[in-house]
Amino acid sequence: MKNTFEKVGATFLDLIETMAISFSIFLVVYLFFLQPHQVNGQSMVPNFQSGEHVLTDKVTFKMRDPQRGEIVVFHAPPEANCPEGTGCDFIKRVIGVPGDTIEVKENAYWINGNKLPEPYIPSDFSILPGNATKNKSIYLGPDEFFVSGDNRPYSSDSRAWGAITKDEIVGRVFFRYWPVSSISPVGKADYPSPF
Repeated sequence: MKNTFEKVGATFLDLIETMAISFSIFLVVYLFFLQPHQVNGQSMVPNFQSGEHVLTDKVTFKMRDPQRGEIVVFHAPPEANCPEGTGCDFIKRVIGVPGDTIEVKENAYWINGNKLPEPYIPSDFSILPGNATKNKSIYLGPDEFFVSGDNRPYSSDSRAWGAITKDEIVGRVFFRYWPVSSISPVGKADYPSPF
């Protein structure tokens, strides 16, 4: 009988140890390497749908700056008016990088005087200026990025509240994993020269 209790106890301790190790590995990966996010809202339609789940790489931007065309998750700025204490994060596309001058005119983004070609959004989406870009250009200083939702008529983004800084960015979206029918890698938009 005593032998049986010892075996059960040893098995129970092994199970607890395995669970503790697994939880520790999950915690390290979650805190330092990858983080799941859910797309909420319509600001990235047609390329991301509300309810889709993506994985965010939290390491890449510790080694380099975000690049134009990458999809990023970042902490919403105070001007976005997220409910207090919700830990509100946004998903948007990087349009401008440090040193760029951004203008919104003629239904398009203009970067350093050149119209940005964006084949990933429908041509009938209107790109209107917001409070931060109305009748003026925005110069991006060191560590500043201009981000925009792909669904321009329904996106609260840098047009409304200006640039974000690198330290506000959680990471780079690199994989869509839910729903199963949408599983796919998420790449960066490629732009022709001079971008």
